Amino acid sequence: MHTVVIGGGIIGLTTAYQLASEGETVTLVDARATGLGAAEVNAGWVVPADSLPLPGPGAVVSAMKWMTRRDSPLYIKPSIKPSFLTFMLGMFRASNAKDQRAGFAAHLALMGDSISAFDDYRADGIDFELQHNGLLMAFHDDAHMHLHLGYADLTGRFGIAPVKLLGDDVRVHEPLLRDEVRGGLFFPKELHLDPRAFGASLHARLVDMGVEIVENAPVDGVQTAGGRVVSVSSGTRTFPGDSFLLAAGAWTGPVSKLFGADLPIRPGKGYSVEMPPYGLKGATNLYDAKVAVTPFADRLRLAGTMEFGGLDENINRVRVDAILRAPLSYLRDWEPPAPADVEPRAGMRPVAPDGLPVMGRLPRLSNAYVAGGHGMYGVTLAPATARAMTALIRTGKIDPVLLPFSPARFRGGR
Repeated sequence: MHTVVIGGGIIGLTTAYQLASEGETVTLVDARATGLGAAEVNAGWVVPADSLPLPGPGAVVSAMKWMTRRDSPLYIKPSIKPSFLTFMLGMFRASNAKDQRAGFAAHLALMGDSISAFDDYRADGIDFELQHNGLLMAFHDDAHMHLHLGYADLTGRFGIAPVKLLGDDVRVHEPLLRDEVRGGLFFPKELHLDPRAFGASLHARLVDMGVEIVENAPVDGVQTAGGRVVSVSSGTRTFPGDSFLLAAGAWTGPVSKLFGADLPIRPGKGYSVEMPPYGLKGATNLYDAKVAVTPFADRLRLAGTMEFGGLDENINRVRVDAILRAPLSYLRDWEPPAPADVEPRAGMRPVAPDGLPVMGRLPRLSNAYVAGGHGMYGVTLAPATARAMTALIRTGKIDPVLLPFSPARFRGGR
């Protein structure tokens, strides 16, 4: 069977790899080069224990407060477009403890033991930096830490419960933390990787496996017959197949209209900045500041913010500067680099209004599927998404772990 995968981000690449590994013929078509955008500039975290959906208790109040600050962790560009208003209403409705908990449980059930997949990738010759140093959440606010401890029953059920570190215990674990940090939660099984190297090496492995990769070919047409997709097209080029997977990241929403759907997946811009190594023991979530700090072997990466606006990757220096300042109240002897010494990057995360991925069969088409809307957790959820979507495409049977993510939960996905 021949599957055409539309999109060369982390979800498209890993699903193409899974399909090819199981003997399928695959063509991957990307609007630009593979591995760019959010796939390249994210924090590189593999953190099931930190995969809470974005909408949650207090999100509405926080969003309203942050709207008045140009350097806030969350920015929503106002719009009167009906699609925007519907999206924001859906996000606000999902901003409650019950839905967030259910979404977190769905993420954990989907992932199972898939965190080990990254070691399997390396064993198969995909070369990228992978560190098994766990994840530390560092807190100024005790209430935020207690909120996360409220999910310890779920993380414990999946064998990834945190170690609680109060007061100076958190500095024993990470000596570079300042005295103002009141405590932390350490998740020893979490990983982090170099997403840029992972994407590039995965691309090379796909070529070795015989996957056809077509870059700089934005899909602008979908040809159907008898309730099936027979091909997709980009300009004058046509790509026939037996099955089609839409995995176009932040562009999944607009492209879904070509398939007769209108999925409410919007872009949420994030930034990352790199600088020389700092000496942290492992990935650290500056939780109250909403900034991720990732130590690689040869550099340090800071990532953060969520901007809901248009499909652009323009750099807002005010927000970048806020990311660079965030460690001042967390890390000892932190000196933000001069603006001229860093080159910030931006990437568009694909976000659904309830903060959950959108995965399953597209409406009214028997051989077209979608895997999008993974938000901040594309790397974390990628292997499990690839496995579940490959099984659905190959067998037509829906794994129960996919049910919470069905496109049918939205009007455009029915």
